[in-house]
Amino acid sequence: MTPTAFVNALSELKLDNVFNPYADTCPVHDRADAASSRRRNLRGYLTAALDIGVDTIWMGRDLGYRGGRRTGLALTDEYHLPEMAHRYPGSNFKQATLGPAVAERTASEIWSVLRSVALPPLLWNVFPFHPHEPGSPFTNRKFTARELQAVEILNEVLIKWLKVRRVVAIGQDAFNYASRFGVEVVAIRHPSYGGIKDFRNGMSALYNIPIEILNAKQRQGSLF
Repeated sequence: MTPTAFVNALSELKLDNVFNPYADTCPVHDRADAASSRRRNLRGYLTAALDIGVDTIWMGRDLGYRGGRRTGLALTDEYHLPEMAHRYPGSNFKQATLGPAVAERTASEIWSVLRSVALPPLLWNVFPFHPHEPGSPFTNRKFTARELQAVEILNEVLIKWLKVRRVVAIGQDAFNYASRFGVEVVAIRHPSYGGIKDFRNGMSALYNIPIEILNAKQRQGSLF
């Protein structure tokens, strides 16, 4: 498998009420070349991840409309694209949308931890697209079992291809799913819906980072 082949396989999937950022163009927010920009973002990201030897995945549930729908990168909003290029050397990320960079609260929490981790993980989702309510593209919903079946093989390929040893599952959906891969799985509370304190405490314990540092890092990088 190569980054190009993997991204091409993702871009070929088409599902109802699902925005595929590697193939679809949002008529409201996207630039004309948005899908190709997001494909290039992901190719560069996977190449950088291979080069630095990532062995861990931080896995969320699916792309949100303020974050990965716009960037094509899991758990990463446009506000953190410049920082991502520093954490994954050799990568180069382009904003695919019009207007100023949009920030997302979950991405802000993720990146407050990522700043303090020596070897960054690969950020990924159980479902690597943005599922939304019918007729409402700027909403978030959980993927269905049928939708998940469409990407399961690609997720398995990714785990084996990168030789992943551990999945840090951010949220219960990710934890329930990741157990199938036969690698170590660590459960961390998702920071949304009142979970910020538990999320930070869990990451602090997992990576031996003083909680005071995580709190300071979040204040440093947050727009909220």
